[in-house]
Order: sequence, then C-alpha cells, then structure tokens
Amino acid sequence: LRLPPSLVRQADSAFSACVPFRHLPKSLVYYILSFMTLQEIYDLGIEMGIKADPRGVEAVKRLLARTKKDYEELSEKKRKYFDKESFKNPYSDSRILFGDPKTKVRKFMAGIDGDASEILLADRLNYPSTGSGLGIDLVISHHPSGHALSSLYEVMDIQIDLFADAGVPVNVAHALFEERKAAVRRRFNPLNHTQSVDTARLLGIPLLSFHSIWDNLGHSFMEKYLGDRKFDFAGDVLEHINELPEFIEATKGKNGPFVVAGSEKRRAGKIVVGFTGGTSPSKELYMEMAKAGVGTIVEMHVPEESVQELKKLHINVIDCGHMAADSIGANLFLDEIERKGVKVIACSGLIRVKRGR
Repeated sequence: LRLPPSLVRQADSAFSACVPFRHLPKSLVYYILSFMTLQEIYDLGIEMGIKADPRGVEAVKRLLARTKKDYEELSEKKRKYFDKESFKNPYSDSRILFGDPKTKVRKFMAGIDGDASEILLADRLNYPSTGSGLGIDLVISHHPSGHALSSLYEVMDIQIDLFADAGVPVNVAHALFEERKAAVRRRFNPLNHTQSVDTARLLGIPLLSFHSIWDNLGHSFMEKYLGDRKFDFAGDVLEHINELPEFIEATKGKNGPFVVAGSEKRRAGKIVVGFTGGTSPSKELYMEMAKAGVGTIVEMHVPEESVQELKKLHINVIDCGHMAADSIGANLFLDEIERKGVKVIACSGLIRVKRGR
C-alpha cells in the first residue's frame, strides 16, 4: 500500500504516540486517519473551480463582491429567498444537495450522473450481503439535480467571456446569452428537480454536485493541451485530441471524438474550446463566432440545429463526446482527492484516468 507522505507521517506519529495503534496494521491506521469532511471536499472543489475559471480569479472575486452588494441592496422580504451560498461559490450548479457538511468521507462514488439509480446503487453496495459492505459515504454527481439543476442557466455567463475572447463583441455576446439563458430556464423549469435529492434524503446518503467546477477544470486542461502546438488542418486537431486516454477509451466504445461539421481536410484556422458554461450556446451565438473568424470549434457536444448552421458557415466542429469530455475535469479533481487519501469508486459514465502532478 502506497501512502501519501503526509499520512505516512501521521501514521508513524500515531504508532509512537498511541499504544493501541502499535498493534494495528499500518494500512488500517492509514484508513482511520485518511478522510475529508463533506465540507472540505466541497470547499476544495470551489477553490479548484475558481482557479480554473476562464474569466480569471480576479474577475470571479469581483463577481462575488457584486453578488454581496446585490444582496445588501435587497429589501428584507427578498433577502430571505437569496442564495447566500453564492457569496463564496459562484457556481449555482455545484452544491451540497443533501448531507451534513461535517460528515467524514473516506470513500465515495463519483459519476457523470447521480440520479436516483446511482444513489440506490450506493445504498445497495453498502450492504454486506449484496455489495461487500463497501462503506460508501457520499455520491458525487457531475450533472446537477435539485436547485443546482433549476439554476443551471445562471452559470452561462461564463460563456460571455469565452465568446469575447474568441473575438465576439462582449455586448453582442451578453445580449444573445440573455436570450439563451431565458430559453434554458424555461426548458428545465418543468422537470422533477428533486427526485435524486429526495432519494438521497430518504436513504441517508450525502449527495454533492460539481458541474461547472469540473467543466472549468476540463476546459482549462483542453485549452492548454491544444494551445501547445500549431495545427494546419482540423484532422490534426482531432488526431491530437484522440491521444488523450479518456477519448481512447471512448473510441473503443464507439463514442469517440469526430468532426460533425466541416472536414478533417479543411484548414483549422483559429481554434476555440467550449467545455464550460452550463450548456450549449444557441445557433445565433455560433453565427457570431463565424463573424469573429473562428475556424474550428472543439465542443463536448453540439445540438443538431447548431451543427446544420455551422456547416453553412464553413466552421469545423469537433464533437468530443459528452461522457469522455466530462471525465477530464472530473479526473483532475478526483486525482487531487485521492492524493489526500480518500478513495473513489467511478460509476455512471465516468472514464477514470489517473494523471501525475
């Protein structure tokens, strides 16, 4: 068993300081000492998400300060409905959905989705007769549920800055995203948001959602990965993307990246990555990218109506595949968690790949 250095030191100290510990295997002492609270996991996610935010840390700090100011300007009646968690967490789609923040977590399930079925699976795996008593303390879902899903439209402002960086006038991007956010809000409003949260509550299993936080990590990774070299053709971009292990595994499952608009033989031009910001932009927003001179867009997934419009605009579009693309940001976070000694069980579409520092 390879232990993180900090926990090796703690285990050695425990052995020398506590007589009962001397009779226990070091691996068991390691298990006793290696946990994080639910709150610590949540706080780490916020910290990593802000550091990877494409708007930059200072811009996020200004956003948080503006949120606090907006709250202070509200009437007392409206303040009681305000989401005070947004004072420190700018991602309304990434929240503790159920559970005591003080809960000690030594092992958790992590997946792209955390619906009622995943929570039931965690409960079943915790029974010795059916799941060997795995001791799962938490379920982390990438895709949000509960109020984190109903407020998904709020995080789409991230994309205003992405489009501005791509050359779209920021005022145009802002106006078009206001329309898109309203449409997304209407789309999600009729859904049964609390089904997963209710299941978690009834079974007593903590539930946490990290949506934009993991997407920020994946977006930052892909921008750096593609920004390190020059590409002549869209096919060169696709080939480089397909060297990542998440996409290798997805390709084996017939769900790897592919060019959905344009051609592998067309010139790549200016390359833009779109891995964060809640959900897909509208086709009108993609049209503005064409005006800004974008040649190739690298996305997690693209709606069909946007694909048809992008074909007319002669923009190359690489659809990386939803589950594999989501897995990149998830893996970067889970690597950090495992370095702290907490164990992860991958589920629900997550392609688990471990990277070094």
